Amino acid sequence: MTNHDILEKITRNLLKEIGENPDREGLLRTPSRVAKSWEFFSKGYRANVHDIINGAIFEEDCSEMIVVRDIEFFSVCEHHLIPFFGRCNVGYIPNKKIIGLSKIPRIVDMFSQRLQVQERLTNQIAETIEEILDPVGVGIVMEGRHLCMQMRGVEKQNSFATTSAMLGQFRKSVETRSEFLSIIRMK
Repeated sequence: MTNHDILEKITRNLLKEIGENPDREGLLRTPSRVAKSWEFFSKGYRANVHDIINGAIFEEDCSEMIVVRDIEFFSVCEHHLIPFFGRCNVGYIPNKKIIGLSKIPRIVDMFSQRLQVQERLTNQIAETIEEILDPVGVGIVMEGRHLCMQMRGVEKQNSFATTSAMLGQFRKSVETRSEFLSIIRMK
């Protein structure tokens, strides 16, 4: 039995347990669609950062801050298996190495497409960029909307969670941190 088959079976059982009929017309293909969805939502577990980067790290005499902002992300809350989503801002100060700009959103996706909490997700992105580039500093700020807070529990539809990870110069220097925060506020 494949993983897809197992996910289909679990979904059929879930539909029965909540009082639905998985054999009614509207639900006939739902187990297969849900299995495909979970395969996509969890593809970060099967991703490898070195494959994602694919050699796109370059020697460059650049010492100014590089920022990729408003990277859209989605993830699934590990506590409720309900989505959360938002925007991620990534900044780093190179130490003679830069990375292809498209690789940064791919790193965000790799960690987002796993069961997560936003706090860990933020730190994983920062630590990975620090590990692969050895930059002078890294700053990450993520803002997320959590459906587990909006649909159940406290039911606060307009709430956002903001998390940050500041490493190296971003942590040590108020000026560096302020410059980064100023850049990501630009619209």
